Amino acid sequence: MNRKRNGPAGIPSSFKAVGWRQSGAVRVFLLLLFVLLFYVSLSPRLVPETYDISLGSKSEHDIKAPHQIVDEKATLEAQEKAAEKVDAVYSNVALHNELLIDEILIRIDQLNQDDQVSTQDKVDIYRRTIPERLTEYVDSFIQSNSGSTAYSANLLAEMKSVVLEQQYSIPEETFYKMPKLTSDQIDEMRTVSRSIVRKVSGEPIADAESARITVPELVNASSLSQRAEREIVQELARFVTTPNRFYDKDATEEAKVQAKQNTESVVIKQGDPIVRSGQVITQELYDRLDKLGLLKEKKNYLPQLGVLLLSLLFVSALVGYREFMAALSSSSSLTSGKRNNVQWLMLLLIFALNLLMMHLVALAHSDRWPYIVFLAPVALGSMLVTLMLDMHLGIVSAILFSCLSSIILNVGQETLFDFKYGFVTAVVSFASVLAIHRASQRSSILKAGVMASLFGSIAVIALQLVGSDAEQGQMLQTVGFMLVSGLFTAVLVIGLMPFFELTFGILSALKLVELSNPNHPLLRKLLTETPGTYHHSLMVGNLSEAAAEAVGANGLLCRVGSFYHDVGKTRRPSYFIENQNGGANPHDKLDPKVSASIIIAHARDGAEMLRQHKIPKPIRDIAEQHHGTTFLKFFYFKAAKQAEAQGVENQWTEDDFRYPGPKAQSKEAAIVGIADSVEAAVRSLGHPTVEQVEAIIAKIIKDRLDDQQFNECDLTIREMDKIAETLKETVIGMFHSRIEYPDDKALKARGEGKDDKSDSDDKKDKKDKEDKDDKGAKEQRA
Repeated sequence: MNRKRNGPAGIPSSFKAVGWRQSGAVRVFLLLLFVLLFYVSLSPRLVPETYDISLGSKSEHDIKAPHQIVDEKATLEAQEKAAEKVDAVYSNVALHNELLIDEILIRIDQLNQDDQVSTQDKVDIYRRTIPERLTEYVDSFIQSNSGSTAYSANLLAEMKSVVLEQQYSIPEETFYKMPKLTSDQIDEMRTVSRSIVRKVSGEPIADAESARITVPELVNASSLSQRAEREIVQELARFVTTPNRFYDKDATEEAKVQAKQNTESVVIKQGDPIVRSGQVITQELYDRLDKLGLLKEKKNYLPQLGVLLLSLLFVSALVGYREFMAALSSSSSLTSGKRNNVQWLMLLLIFALNLLMMHLVALAHSDRWPYIVFLAPVALGSMLVTLMLDMHLGIVSAILFSCLSSIILNVGQETLFDFKYGFVTAVVSFASVLAIHRASQRSSILKAGVMASLFGSIAVIALQLVGSDAEQGQMLQTVGFMLVSGLFTAVLVIGLMPFFELTFGILSALKLVELSNPNHPLLRKLLTETPGTYHHSLMVGNLSEAAAEAVGANGLLCRVGSFYHDVGKTRRPSYFIENQNGGANPHDKLDPKVSASIIIAHARDGAEMLRQHKIPKPIRDIAEQHHGTTFLKFFYFKAAKQAEAQGVENQWTEDDFRYPGPKAQSKEAAIVGIADSVEAAVRSLGHPTVEQVEAIIAKIIKDRLDDQQFNECDLTIREMDKIAETLKETVIGMFHSRIEYPDDKALKARGEGKDDKSDSDDKKDKKDKEDKDDKGAKEQRA
């Protein structure tokens, strides 16, 4: 209801000072603590520690790398060493020297056929032009290949230098033999010489002299028969035999560059020492510390800002979820209209515990146990949130824990997030939440732990199979840690739940199931001392649970609260009609005000008894608030009638015959109060009809509504209609054998041979008598 009851001084209750549980300032403070928690948790991984160090001083600490970095100097030295180990690269250049010897022999043939030139002149020409012809041939080759991709300019220059350096000198007597050659001889010599030169140049030649040694043997094996021919071909072949394999400077430099590029960078791993205690800070070390952001005098605050923004985003996710759910429903404990800060405080402690466990396990990480981080009970927080607060909030928490674990458990890595830790955390947390959200006994927690172990193991196996580290030993180690993690999580949840339940007064589903056990001392006392009240409480439990579930309230809380709502009647059992078993009614001999005081006291007595037995507050609230401030009309009018009979003025007011309250503060307390009145009223009817049941339920809800009994809870008119309809259906199901339907009455009348009028008159007379006899009883039940 949106209407607010005014206080004694006419001040609306909405303007009264609120306690810390609903204080907005306290809520802001708790959210700031959330931000601080996330910041402190993430800072050790994301914000490097800084040191007060100056150039030339001695370090007072062992300084370790906050993350993996490249050692540029060591990497450069390694690259230089790799380049030095690269051998010189030699490339082959196909000069086709057989063309050169062919040109020389053609020129000799042409000159020998010229009779105008003397023999001596011919010798002089041969002595001068043949050596020059090699240089011209090389220059022509360079010119034709200049700019091509086959040979670089440096290689061609190197080729010319080496060829001319290793040029062969033809003996002087050979020049005197050349003028005597005929054309036929030259033709034969051309064929043989091309073959010899082609064969000698077919192999890589770096040293021409070693290749020229084979020429005489090849000439002797040729078809040349005359000695002069063989000697001239031998010398010319030696002359044109040049190196064809040369040092390639460009290719060598390229190979060195490639060697440098292929050299792996020298890295300083996260946690490796950069500076030892007592070590002098050189310029190199100082620059390295500066690059890592470890110098306090050059501290960079951007990482701190980044972590702060990340923390604010995480808190915004929680607040945004609450606001979103508040817009859809008010059934969740954390999304209720009251915005109870107790739940926020408990959520803060749950997050702190889960993050603490992550950090503790991360400290155990080492090279020997690289996968021990999978031992962390990452699903602890999600399971506790689901059990203590809300399943949907448990899923939101699982998403946040997945992000946080990918940072906190990412030990020894250079990356900010590690996907595999976040993925495994998400799988484990979601499996746990879905396995435990309907838990009704403690053993369900152990089953959820087994599910977490199973799905977590499947997740890590899948990651290793698709990755590059699917080594059998590592896989067994990882799976072993995951199996232990799930069971470890279940043990922690079972051990921590009583702490949260007692400290924060939280009623989990498991606790409610335990309290519904008939062997509980208070329920046994209720059964043995007030069996009528005990049966009444069970019936109210059935009614209230169905009504609560119809409007999205906590049905299990309504059922268990109904079991205990009238436990105060055990102090004076005989004063309540359901326990009199047809005996004398003690209220007939008591003053109406005393009777009213006894009836009214059962709500206060019940709350006190529940408090003494340490029953959680939500159940105590139902016992104390289920009557609200309702009015005991029967005893008030009885007192007024007695005063009138005595001829005196009635000294009592209506307020003296009202329950002290408080009014229902929650949907659950209001629903139990309605179901309590409905069950008592229907039970008082001998043979209720459907119309009577509908009328009774409507009257009870209307009376309480007119009496402003729902002004302090968040029940709406639409929800009251749903409650009325659900109560009617449930009452008809519970009292089916006693409820008469219109068709049944007509059939019964025809079967007995009575007309409708006489039957109706009989029924009316009987009903009037029953109403008169049970009037006092209904007031006492109410």
